[in-house]
Amino acid sequence: MSSAQQRLSQVASHFGPGGKKGVAAITEKHPDDIVVTCALRTALTKGGKGGFKDTAAADLLAGVFKGVIDRSGIDPSQVNDIAVGSVLAPGGGATEFRAAALVAGFPESTAVKSLNRQCSSGLQAIVDIANAVKSGMIDVGIGAGVESMSSQYGPGAVTEFSELLEAHPESANCKVPMGVLSEQMAKDRNVTRAAQDSFAAASYQKAVKAQKAGLFNEEIIPLEVKWTDPKSGEEKTITVKADDGIRDGITPESLGKIRPAFAKDGSIHAGNASQISDGAAAVLLMKRSTAERLGQKIIGKYVAASVVGVKPLLMGIGPWKAIPVALEKADITKDDVDIYEINEAFASQCVWCINELGLPQEKINPKGGAIAFGHPLGCTGSRQISTLLTELKRTNKKIGVSSMCVGTGMGMAAVWVAE
Repeated sequence: MSSAQQRLSQVASHFGPGGKKGVAAITEKHPDDIVVTCALRTALTKGGKGGFKDTAAADLLAGVFKGVIDRSGIDPSQVNDIAVGSVLAPGGGATEFRAAALVAGFPESTAVKSLNRQCSSGLQAIVDIANAVKSGMIDVGIGAGVESMSSQYGPGAVTEFSELLEAHPESANCKVPMGVLSEQMAKDRNVTRAAQDSFAAASYQKAVKAQKAGLFNEEIIPLEVKWTDPKSGEEKTITVKADDGIRDGITPESLGKIRPAFAKDGSIHAGNASQISDGAAAVLLMKRSTAERLGQKIIGKYVAASVVGVKPLLMGIGPWKAIPVALEKADITKDDVDIYEINEAFASQCVWCINELGLPQEKINPKGGAIAFGHPLGCTGSRQISTLLTELKRTNKKIGVSSMCVGTGMGMAAVWVAE
C-alpha cells in the first residue's frame, strides 16, 4: 500500500463507515467496537481508618474480580488477559494480583500483569486491554486498578535518587511532593483558596446527595472483610458497601477554618485535596461482535485515549493538556461531552484545568469526586468508568470523558460512549 493510500485508509477509519464524523461516528455501532460489558468497584474507604484498613490490596482485587464474574455472567475461561494498575504495591503487585485472579475463579489460562503509571494506572490498564482487543492479541480482557494506601502509603513509596538524577533539574523535580508543587502551582496560577474551598465543598455536597439517593449502589460491589476495632482490638467481620469518606455539612466556610498543610500562608489543606483511601475497580472489555456472541450486555464503548507529558512541577495541569488530545482523536468537541470525570487530586489543579478548558461546572463530577470520597491511586482511573457509565445511563446521556493528572508531570484522558 502506498503512503497516499495509507493516509486515505486512516482518514476513512477516522471518520467511520459512510463518511460520518464527530458524534454521529462515535455513537454508531459496529462489530469491531471495543465495548464495556461490566464496570464496577468496591466502596472507597478511609486510609488507616475505614472499612478496608485491614484488607490487603490483592484481597480487594479478588473481591472485585468475583463481582465481575457474578454480575456479567462471563465464563472466566473466556477472559484471556487481566491488566491491573497499582502504584504502591511492592514488586508492582505482580505476584499477588495473579494469585487474586486465581482465587476469584479465573483459570490458569487467564494471564495477569501489573502496571504503574501513577495516578492514571487504572485507566492505563483499561486502555492496554482495549488496545490488545483491538489488535486481535486477545478477545476478552479486564482492565482494573487497586490500592491499599492503609498498608503501603508513606515516605517509603519514593526511593532515593542517584547523583545522576539529582544533578538534572527537571529529573530532580520528579520527586517533589505533590502537595508542595500543587501549593506552588496554585500561587503561580492565581487559584485562590476561596475558589478551591468552594469547589471542594461542592464535591462533598454532590457526593452526599448522590449517596443518600443511592446513586452509587449500582456501581459498588459489597465486600465482606475482617476489620479490627482500633479501640477494643476486637476483630470483626463487616460488610463494606458504601464510601465512608463522604461527610455531610461541608461548606466553603467550614473548609475555610482548616489550617494549610504545606505552607503557613498556603491554600491547600486536608479538606480541599483528595483523600487517602483504599479500593479496587474493574472493567470487562471485548469487541461488540464478541459480546453479542457471548450474550454479554453492553453498557458502554471505549472510543479513544491520550497520554501526555508536562513539566514535573506542573503535574496538576495534565488534564488540561490531555483532554483536548483525546477529543481530537475522537473527532468531537468539548461541547459534545455530557459528563467529565476529572480526578480531584487537588481542588487547585482541578479548578485551574476546568477554567482553562472552559468547561461548565455542571458537567464536572456530578456525583462528587476524590475530594469527597477518595483517591486510591491505582484504582481511580478504573473507578471513574463505573461512575461515569452509570451516571450517563441514569441521566439518559451519551458521551463522557475521564481524565486525571499524573505524578512526575503527565496527564491522561479517555472518551467513552454509554449504551
